[in-house]
Amino acid sequence: MTGICTGRVAVVTGAGRGLGRAHALALAAEGAAVVVNDLGVAADGAGASAGPAQQVVEEIVARGGRAAAHTGDITTDDGAASLVATALDAFGRLDALVNNAGFLRDRMLVNLGEDDWDAVVRVHLKGHFLPLKHAGAHWRAEAKAGRTPDARVVNTSSGAGLLGSVGQGNYSAAKAGILGLTLVAAAELGRYGVQVNAIAPAARTRMTEQTFADTMAAPTAGAFDAMAPENVSPLVVWLSAADSAGVTGRVFEAEGGRITVMEGWRPGPTADKGARWAPAELGGVARGLLAEAVAPGAVYGARG
Repeated sequence: MTGICTGRVAVVTGAGRGLGRAHALALAAEGAAVVVNDLGVAADGAGASAGPAQQVVEEIVARGGRAAAHTGDITTDDGAASLVATALDAFGRLDALVNNAGFLRDRMLVNLGEDDWDAVVRVHLKGHFLPLKHAGAHWRAEAKAGRTPDARVVNTSSGAGLLGSVGQGNYSAAKAGILGLTLVAAAELGRYGVQVNAIAPAARTRMTEQTFADTMAAPTAGAFDAMAPENVSPLVVWLSAADSAGVTGRVFEAEGGRITVMEGWRPGPTADKGARWAPAELGGVARGLLAEAVAPGAVYGARG
């Protein structure tokens, strides 16, 4: 280990299992003190338990690191505020926020209940906004007091947010919203010494084990496990470290040993009449532009 996060304090939400746990352990291994947040819910958001967060804290401490548990609900204003307060009370500072918490309630759109829509959007999108709001307010206050931070935020989107995913309209919409939130936060918080980026990871977790059961099976003994959550964490650690200076407003896809910088919406083929179009004439124009444009990626799960 290189210790690239030595002296830094990081908060990881949803860190009791899966990707969040891997991120928390990796940050601690590189020298960060870590606040491990987890509400301890089931894969669909039901129930709650302090056990998962505490277990990860104990793992970090057993390996010689520093960690504190936070089991509050980061989709509430009080819970998100106490998350930041936990970092400040336990370690005296906050340098990185890794937003990762989430769960799934998959349904086809015509079967998707309003409660399942609200629950998934709440945990993913609101669960990014509120910790980001409170951490950003802390860093703004530090900057205004003449102590400009060298802070980092890593948000967690998904390929579903980039391309869409059949049966996951709620999840895809929330994850796409996180991308927009990332761009706005990077623009607004940069003046206060804060960099904000997003990742779109692919890994074997309890959230993906049913969706990708055929493609995310464990490898044979001795082979590289391309779907291990730990493969994503080095990117999260680097984005949380001072070494990532100058990188903000970016989206990275991470899977196995592959890292990709994702390029978002940008102008493609254009036609300008210089006056208002008539609906009837737009058919040929639009189809001509589409013929010149790059075809979009396939929605996950769509039949060709």
